[in-house]
Amino acid sequence: MSSLEEIYRLIGELDSLNTGKRAAERLVEYGPLAAEPLRRFLLEGAPRKIFQPRHWAVEALARLGARDVLLEYLFQIREIPDPEDRFGEEAVESAAARFLAAWPGEDVYQSLLKLSERRMLTGLIEALAEYRRLETIPYFERALEDDFYRSAAEEALQKLGAPACSALALSAVTPRPNFWMETPSSLQRRRCSVRLLHKIGMPVEYWLTLRKLLDEPDEELFTAASKLGVRLASKEDRVIIGRRLIELLFLAPWYLQGDIRIVWPH
Repeated sequence: MSSLEEIYRLIGELDSLNTGKRAAERLVEYGPLAAEPLRRFLLEGAPRKIFQPRHWAVEALARLGARDVLLEYLFQIREIPDPEDRFGEEAVESAAARFLAAWPGEDVYQSLLKLSERRMLTGLIEALAEYRRLETIPYFERALEDDFYRSAAEEALQKLGAPACSALALSAVTPRPNFWMETPSSLQRRRCSVRLLHKIGMPVEYWLTLRKLLDEPDEELFTAASKLGVRLASKEDRVIIGRRLIELLFLAPWYLQGDIRIVWPH
């Protein structure tokens, strides 16, 4: 059996949960000769609920250094009607984006940034986070509105650290689509932005932006902002914070009352 015939035999074994992982390891041993068959398996194959075979193919391509194939795959446009198939394929796509972080060059970064204009992927968030570039902040901020991607976005923004504070402070005071008709996801983003400012350590100059939350109707968001205010705000602002916290202490839900006592133990 020729090397190419053996490669295609191993490609067939990828679909077995019993032998697929070992088949992928064997394919890597064949070097560049295995890249094109793996490319066809990935780009021409159908998404599926059991996504591990396609994940193994992505991993093998990454180990073979097939950067361009991974990018080609990520930019491929396809409709996936079945939600379970779509969920599985997103896991494969996330893996491909994550593996691309191994190539830290400007060309890969620009490709990932372009992909972020139309795709939301956990692996893409994680890959872009490795670059620690300010241009990625709007993408991470959008991801804060989605329960599925929020955790990855939080970690990405924490990696950026202090340079992200300006954008986070602005995000915290920006309801979308507007103040009168804010969506639940927008409110979650704003709450998360304030929590991140706590974790990162917000410099005092950003309180001038965040102080807009002193009039915030959402009790949880106001209380979170107050934790920063009692440390960074002016004496006048701290008086405003104290008065409202005292009022909220008897009106707020039980899970906020403990936070209020910590913020304002007077």
